[in-house]
Amino acid sequence: MKWNIPNILTLMRLVAAPSVAVMFLYFTRPYADALAMFLFIAAAVTDWFDGYLARAWGQETKLGTMLDPIADKAMVVIALMVIVAFSSWSPWLVLPATVILFREVFVSGLREFLGDVSGTLKVTALAKWKTTAQMVAIAVLFGQGLFEHYFGMSIFGMDNAMVSAILSGEEEDVLGLTWKFHGMIWAGRVGLVLLWIAAALTAITGYDYLRKSLPHLVEPR
Repeated sequence: MKWNIPNILTLMRLVAAPSVAVMFLYFTRPYADALAMFLFIAAAVTDWFDGYLARAWGQETKLGTMLDPIADKAMVVIALMVIVAFSSWSPWLVLPATVILFREVFVSGLREFLGDVSGTLKVTALAKWKTTAQMVAIAVLFGQGLFEHYFGMSIFGMDNAMVSAILSGEEEDVLGLTWKFHGMIWAGRVGLVLLWIAAALTAITGYDYLRKSLPHLVEPR
């Protein structure tokens, strides 16, 4: 095994994946949301850097080729699991998350079944866009959790009439409820739209992998 900077970055990203969930075991919200979002964004940035550095420095290795997609899938799957677990289980969130999780498991199983032939299922440009869309959507949804809990902390002890008066501008907004409320609403909406886009790209690339693998799945006569 060759341990160079790109491979070390990939390994760090792989370790960061379960750490996103661990944040919610040791920290209360919204601090867990903030730490998880920071960790996820840092890992997503290294996803670009490790591949770029490996190509630029001529340090592409079998170890990095093997770990990179595993780290990507681990980050996405674990982060989605955390987001769905702490959400209201809205079908608008659960459905695209299910599509993404199913595709990742399906393609991984397909590659494992094909064995040496799996090398023919090369990562396409659309698959890279799929991964980018997934990571951006998840980061925005973590941000929505932050806004939601800071808004909840700010209105603690207030009745609905007071909150409504502040949001409508009838009362002075000393605690910044307005921007926290709108941040919560828009981060949730944008994150959900991006997640559906990611789910659509995920389904398309999953079908593409299945189509390319069909000749290898035909039983010999």
